This record gives sequence, C-alpha cells and structure tokens, in this order.
Amino acid sequence: MNIDVDQSARRTASDGAHRPDFAVVGGGLCGRLVAWQLAGAGHRVALYERGDAAGTQSAAWVAAAMLAPLAEAASAELLITELGAASLERWPALIAQLPEPVFFQRNGTLVVWHAGDRAEAPLFERRLRANAPAALFDNGFVKLAGAQVAQAEPSLGTRFAQGWLLPHEGQLDNRQVLSALAAGLAQRGVQTHWNTPIDAMPDARFVIDCRGLGGKPAWPALRGIRGEVARVHAPGIGLTRPVRLLHPRYPLYIAPKQGDLYVIGATEVEGEDMSPVTVRSALELLSAAFAVHPGFGEARILELNAHCRPTLPDHRPAIVWDGARTLRVNGLYRHGFMIAPEVADAAAQLARALLSQTVSGPDSFDDFRHRARWSDLLHTEHTVPSL
Repeated sequence: MNIDVDQSARRTASDGAHRPDFAVVGGGLCGRLVAWQLAGAGHRVALYERGDAAGTQSAAWVAAAMLAPLAEAASAELLITELGAASLERWPALIAQLPEPVFFQRNGTLVVWHAGDRAEAPLFERRLRANAPAALFDNGFVKLAGAQVAQAEPSLGTRFAQGWLLPHEGQLDNRQVLSALAAGLAQRGVQTHWNTPIDAMPDARFVIDCRGLGGKPAWPALRGIRGEVARVHAPGIGLTRPVRLLHPRYPLYIAPKQGDLYVIGATEVEGEDMSPVTVRSALELLSAAFAVHPGFGEARILELNAHCRPTLPDHRPAIVWDGARTLRVNGLYRHGFMIAPEVADAAAQLARALLSQTVSGPDSFDDFRHRARWSDLLHTEHTVPSL
C-alpha cells in the first residue's frame, strides 16, 4: 500500500513538472509570436493549431504584410497607427532572432492617383493628419510632382503627375515569417501540436486563446471582414516599394516581394464567406494593377486568395483576462503584421504577470493596466461589453 501511494505521488509530481505554464490555442501570426516570446523567457509552452506548420489556414497566409502605419491612418485610428509605428521598429530585431531568413524591406510606400481621381488626394491627406502620430510626418511625408514621381519609382515613368512618398514604411514576406516562427518555436522547445483541432481547452496553468475567428464561440461580437488578394509573377516591372493607388471604389495596393512576385489587394467585404475570389473582385484587382503599370498585363497569376480577418466592433485589438486562467487575444483586423509585435508583447507581459501572481485579482489587474504601455488593449470580461 505504501508503495502504491509513493508511486502515485511521484506520478503526480512528474505530471505537474511537465504541465505547461502556458497553452497557446491558435497558431496564426499572433499565437506564434506569443508562444515564441514566452518560450524565449524560459517558460514551458505548448501551442495547438488546427492547421499546418506553414500557416496555410490562417489569415496571415493571405496577407500582404505591409508595415505602413502612416498610410493605414487613412482608415485607422491613432491607437492603431501608434501600435504600427512601434511594431515597425521591433520587426528587424525580432527577425534577426529567428532561425530562418525573412525578407524585410524598409523602402517606404508610394501613393499615387490618376488625374480623374485627384479629389481623393486631399481627403486621404486629411485623414492621415487626423489619425497618425505627428512624429510620423517628420520627414515621413514627401510630396512629389512631375519628374519626382518617376525618380522615386522609375518603373512607373510619367504615368502619374503627382504622388506622396512615405519613406519610412516597410514590408516583409508573410509566409517566410510564419515558417521562420514555426522553426523558432521548435528551437525554443515549444510543444507544437499542428493539425490538432481541440474540443476543450488543454491542460496548462494558463491558456492564451489566439484563435481569430475560431474564437467566436467564446467571443460572439467577433466578425469576419473578407479580404481578397492576387499573387502574380511579373518579371521586368521592378517596383522597389509598395505602391498604393487612390481610387473612390477600390484603393489598390501592390506589394513587391522577392523574385518578381507581387501581392495585389484592395477588397474589403463584410461577411465570413471563405469561398473563392469572385470574378468581379479579380477583374477589379487586376484591372487596377494594369492601370498602375501595363506590364501587369503579361503577369502570370499564381494565386487568387480570400480570407476573413477577425474584427471587433470598434476595429481595435483586445487582450481580455477572464479573471481566472484564460487570456483571449483577438481583433487584429486588417492590421495583423503591422501591429502584431506590440500586441503579442502586451499579451505576453500580462501572461507572465498572471503566472507570477503579480496580477491575481481586479485590483492588481487595474494596477497592471494603469502601468502598461498599451493600457487600452487590456480588459477583463466585465469591462468588455463586446465579449
């Protein structure tokens, strides 16, 4: 009898020793970043993802991965652009720690418009100045006219008489980031469970729910915003930075990647339809790209993709503690790559405070939130009416 008790005690102690500090549920961009950061801080971490290690089922797989806080201020509020500006500064150091190379470029963004759409330009500028931190405009918003447009992007020639160069913005390769983070998780000893749907939250001291739209059963206010993109191979065009075309119906972006690959996007549709790209969307995307540079007429279409970005009613990301052992991180909307480093870091900091019991109740949470850099992201279930 004593032997059985001793064996049971040893087994219980062994199970406790191997129980993860954190189980991250959802292995898209944000989930991978959170798990990678926590593992890098020395914690035992398990990650569960219903899709594959490449990330092909995640919204991040379809993204253009532009790091453009100033350009995005045309439709995003100050909090988002501040998160984007801070995250842009973090990306180079983050990439340098990953075990696989990631294409990263900081050549800026070029904004152009056709003569018939010139009324869009002052509206775009007013929105930027209303929604972006003033510091982003310091040598970060350069008006171009005539030959200056061609000098900034020679491949466009004289097609556009005016434009703006936002020289400090960047971009990266979304799929390389997902792959490098998967390798980084393995390198840091994260227990990765790819292709693993879950019916109940796994056993861990704390659970961090990063499931995007998959988290909707626990967060009914989440909704999907459908985005559609084309990936084309277009040798000989030679764009050196992302180009945004102002247009009253479909403001287009063209993001050049390595190997003459271009990601072209514009559409944003309410709804959680995951079906293939519509003919109308494909025509609008490709026609607008052709209008930017006729060389796209000879491009080869590699993919037409659609996915839904998880969005909350206020279009802000949120990190919510349930008061016990679950954190929910969601609502990154169309700004995933642009803001993910700061959102993931804020979530990881709160997770570590919960583990150390620095945060253990409403009062300590309020104190932590008050001192946090991004206090507007942090909530409890009782303070988030949209949960």
